[in-house]
Amino acid sequence: MSQPQNIRGTITYLSHKEDRYGQERGREFFTLSRRDDGTTVMHAHCEIDDAPAVVRDVSSTFDSATLEPRDGYVRISVGGVHEGSGWFHFTDAASYCDTDNRTEGRVSKTIDMPRRASWFGHHAIINDGLLARKFALDAKPGKLRLTDVMMSSPDHRGATGPMLFPLNFSVVLIGHEEVTVGAGTFKTRKFHITDTAGGLPEEHPPYEMWCTDDADGILVKAQVGGYMQTYYELTELIRG
Repeated sequence: MSQPQNIRGTITYLSHKEDRYGQERGREFFTLSRRDDGTTVMHAHCEIDDAPAVVRDVSSTFDSATLEPRDGYVRISVGGVHEGSGWFHFTDAASYCDTDNRTEGRVSKTIDMPRRASWFGHHAIINDGLLARKFALDAKPGKLRLTDVMMSSPDHRGATGPMLFPLNFSVVLIGHEEVTVGAGTFKTRKFHITDTAGGLPEEHPPYEMWCTDDADGILVKAQVGGYMQTYYELTELIRG
């Protein structure tokens, strides 16, 4: 048995609002471990300083190639108070969760599905970038519609629940760019996340991502427009 292939790094959250442009507003520490069974295990610790502050701890396992999820755990605090925690499990026939949160108390939920969920969105930024893996490395620019997605929260900051929330959206491959950030200079592919209207309670603002142009698809930088005006930058990356 070979040793797991490990990647770890840091993503810094910054503001792009005019009155605080460039100010740090949070951070995320992540690890990705590729296993011999074809899965990747992710751990992410995420902190948003903007009031009410959000602290999120995530663990999830998914197919390294397809991103189809196997299981996950999410714990959230909001404004310094425990908001909730939940365990998630995904099969070819259903998605399940067992959660305990301030809004709904203890809940066990099952959503029957025609196939395994195509992606589990738990609001770690590194996880968003991995959507790059949905496109072959030689893919031409174009749009991919993702259906049967499961989210842990429909809130744009992921500050509710956690709970199962079904969603469909699209990922658009724009093209190739060389990008320099705190962690170095990378060849990347640029993507847009779009078509969330009708799925979320409030449509997500424009979301752009630049991800490494390789099989790992690590998020190098991202930005969200609209009312959010946030920017995310990879400031540390260690592969080995």
